Amino acid sequence: MRTTVKLTAAVAAAAALTLGLSACSAPSDTGSVSEKKGKDADPAAKLVVAASPTPHADILNFVRDHLAAKEGLKLEVKEFNDYVLPNTATQSGEVDANFFQHKPYLDDFNKKNKTDIVPVVNVEIEPLGLYSKKDKKVADLGSGSTIAVPNDATNEGRALKLLADNGIIKLKDGVGAEAKLSDVEDAKGVKFTELEASQIPARLGDVDAAVINGNFAISAKLNPAKDSLALEKAENNPYANFLAVKKGNEADPRIQKLAKLLNSDEVKKFIQEKFSNGAVIPAFGPVKS
Repeated sequence: MRTTVKLTAAVAAAAALTLGLSACSAPSDTGSVSEKKGKDADPAAKLVVAASPTPHADILNFVRDHLAAKEGLKLEVKEFNDYVLPNTATQSGEVDANFFQHKPYLDDFNKKNKTDIVPVVNVEIEPLGLYSKKDKKVADLGSGSTIAVPNDATNEGRALKLLADNGIIKLKDGVGAEAKLSDVEDAKGVKFTELEASQIPARLGDVDAAVINGNFAISAKLNPAKDSLALEKAENNPYANFLAVKKGNEADPRIQKLAKLLNSDEVKKFIQEKFSNGAVIPAFGPVKS
């Protein structure tokens, strides 16, 4: 049976505290992840991939339902609603791979957590956007405005660059998407509220504006093309989201099949049609180091 298992961050975190990461899977899932890894993995074994619900799980579910069988790939999608558990589950072997993140985030995660997860192939980009329920244009924001930004290092820097690119704040010379709050040379009277990226859409009404990741904007039914005050440019954007695995598993024949399918014309058409509002843009190809 084709199944999609939904795990909220709270439930998964509680399970991890009591039973370890393996508790995120039901007892019936035991052994669903292939014991053999890398090129020696059984090509007929089920491939379990962790993903954020939208757009990552949407894309994987399309592959599972329409493309995988032709390649002899048995694909299971596990949905996670945060940016930590998909990586810890991949590192521990609870899942075979994940699809939810960009390279700056993964590099920072590996460094902080001493993990060795690596990208396999780029799939799509979700432009970061600035949204507000109170103001109609960027010029309305200024001294006294409160803006919510993601509190993880890579997305916060990305958010600050977006604000600087639109003249809302000024960053120190030479500082780009790696910016920290300490790199804000002139906040121009703007105050910042740091929140977990997944929590920002629900708090949009509590602040004057917020920088929201593309996938969470979609989940909150925000239309980036119409609702954003400012939107990150996709051209030469280093934040493509990719399929990732624990180092050493890149040659797994199932991973290679999935990578090929995720960069197929069928998936490109699916992304363009389902996310015609520009919230998700195909970005196929190898991941730049």
